[in-house]
Amino acid sequence: MSTPHQSIDQQIAEIGQKARAASREMAKAGTRQKNEALTRLAELIQTHRAELKSANQADLARAKAAGHDAAFIDRLTLSDKAIDAMVEGVAQVAKLTDPIGEIDAMRQQPSGISVGKMRVPLGVIGIIYESRPNVTVDAASLVY
Repeated sequence: MSTPHQSIDQQIAEIGQKARAASREMAKAGTRQKNEALTRLAELIQTHRAELKSANQADLARAKAAGHDAAFIDRLTLSDKAIDAMVEGVAQVAKLTDPIGEIDAMRQQPSGISVGKMRVPLGVIGIIYESRPNVTVDAASLVY
C-alpha cells in the first residue's frame, strides 16, 4: 500500500504493479465473476459515498488553497449527481454482453486455415488527469 513517505514515482510504480497483477487475474475470470466484481464496485461506491465526498472536500480545500481557478474546482467537485452517475455507469456495464472471446471477421484462407479476430483482454491502462474524480470509473466502464 502506498504511504505518504513514498515519492509519487514510487506510488505510481506500486499502483501499476498491483494493477498488472490484478489484470492477469481478471483476464482469467469468467463473465459471471467480472459482472460480480462490477456489481460489487457499484455497491462499494454507493456504500462509501460519504467517505468519497469527505475525501473530495479535502481535495477541494487543497485546490482552493493552491489558488486553482473556479473551472478547475468545478471539475474536481464530486457531487451526489456524479456519484450516482458512477454507480449507474458501472451497473450498466455489468449488464452488457461480455465481448471477451468473441470472434468476428472470420475468413477462409486459400490454404484452408480459418483466420479471424478474437477479442481478448487489453491489460492495464493508466490515466493521469488533473481533476474530474468521476472520470476514472466512467472511462473504465467504457472499455468493458
